[in-house]
Amino acid sequence: MKFSTKSMKAAALSAALASAAFFGTWENFSGCDGSLNRCVFAQETENGAANQEKKVEFAEAKGVSYYSSEILKDADDYQKSQCRVDILYPNKPGFATVVWFHGGGLTGGGKYVPSAFKRLKSFQEGRLAIVAVGYRLSPKVPFPVFIEDAAAATAWTLRNIGEYGGDPNAVFVSGGSAGGYLTAMIGAYPKWLNACGADRSELAGLLPVSGQMTTHFHVKELLKYPGDQYNPVIDVNAPLGGLSKDFPPTMLILGDRKIEWKCRVEENELMAASLKALGAPLVEFSENAGFTHGISGMGDDIKPELLAEIDAFIDKALALKKSAK
Repeated sequence: MKFSTKSMKAAALSAALASAAFFGTWENFSGCDGSLNRCVFAQETENGAANQEKKVEFAEAKGVSYYSSEILKDADDYQKSQCRVDILYPNKPGFATVVWFHGGGLTGGGKYVPSAFKRLKSFQEGRLAIVAVGYRLSPKVPFPVFIEDAAAATAWTLRNIGEYGGDPNAVFVSGGSAGGYLTAMIGAYPKWLNACGADRSELAGLLPVSGQMTTHFHVKELLKYPGDQYNPVIDVNAPLGGLSKDFPPTMLILGDRKIEWKCRVEENELMAASLKALGAPLVEFSENAGFTHGISGMGDDIKPELLAEIDAFIDKALALKKSAK
């Protein structure tokens, strides 16, 4: 596949940032550059508004297509409108990036930037960007279009985040619930990224949040698998079916098994144990007491302890990737 590029000139970025007239918390924006489809934000440090030199400014590029104009010539309106990303990134070059896939059972939901990720120390220090992905959903498209879109968006990020100042060697993939399934699938099976001209070895790591590691229940419905949704299937449509020692560094994030989606914690625990047994380079498993499946939204209720775990995982995965060069 071929992908579109978006030229983000350094001079234009400097001008947009220099024009910022308002400083506040990151949720407040100082202005928008319509030609670049960019809004400029400012993030306060612990020292407050008086010390503006230490503020981290962010730009936002919204609605960027991750399919090329050549591909979109023959695309329907749904693909043209749905297959886009929103990018929230700092004014400091060399940042890492998290590609985020929303949940919704592969049938619903829409792209958004998780509020918990905006509370990460790495984000607040200007060392992390977030790419929120829209992808096509069932029943408007058949299996495996949503996986193909996830791979295409990830490959686009690997090839284009440098235009925004990011480090293409520091791209992570994450997602909640169905998005966690997509995250794990493109990490487990090289064919998905390979079809897009990329490879899973380029990824810095994966952070699936309460994703299904057996074959997703909606995929089983679409492909007419027999049995109940809780009848586990491990085949080529299950992340658990594609494990190897070459699996990207992975942090599996779950709620509390007492109140999470049935079997979700246990199958992720099997995933972690299997990857460790196979000799995968970095595997972490985080079960979070008191959280239901709602943890998959990575919202405002995420505790500082989990945020610290995520920041630590990102640092370890980046160090591992650097040492492998």
